Amino acid sequence: MFYDYEVYDQEIQKTIQFKKIDFDRDGELIHKWMMEEHVHPFWNLNIPFEKFQDHLKKALSDSHQTLYAGYLDGVAMSYWEAYWVKGDVVEETYTPAPFDQGIHLLIGEREYLGKGLSLPLLRAMVSYQFQEKKTNKVIAEPDIRNDKMIHVFEKCGFKPVKPITLPDKTGMLMFCERSEFEKRWLNDGLHEQIK
Repeated sequence: MFYDYEVYDQEIQKTIQFKKIDFDRDGELIHKWMMEEHVHPFWNLNIPFEKFQDHLKKALSDSHQTLYAGYLDGVAMSYWEAYWVKGDVVEETYTPAPFDQGIHLLIGEREYLGKGLSLPLLRAMVSYQFQEKKTNKVIAEPDIRNDKMIHVFEKCGFKPVKPITLPDKTGMLMFCERSEFEKRWLNDGLHEQIK
């Protein structure tokens, strides 16, 4: 299978891959993940499949974001929304640079929870986002109640900025500057991009 981005992570000794979401291939799987107990309190998309299909079609046609399935050694297990801050509701909450990007994520498969995978996965996606040379900041706005995820973002190099009110939640606005990310991870030997 062709992946949009693929990297071997030495820490977990697994290959992390991202592939753009395909409505027909991935729709049912993502809907299944949205129904999971560990997902729906934060995503609020535990809705009937027909309604979810409409939501996913709309999300896929939104040019300011790209949706990905995340794979571990070729097994789909996570869902990602990488977006440009310009054109997103979050751009009202701070003064963004033109190429700031943001990220939403979830681990869908329960068997992958609690295994220390969130940080390596997030690190791989942020590394992918920084492939865009004009991007100097990746932001996140996890649900302010989601202490575990806020902690993972901090370990990756994100710094909490302030609580923000969004249409669907109160989020913790967090910034990951390129310089901080590269200082922390660029020469760590943990990541080996697969050409």
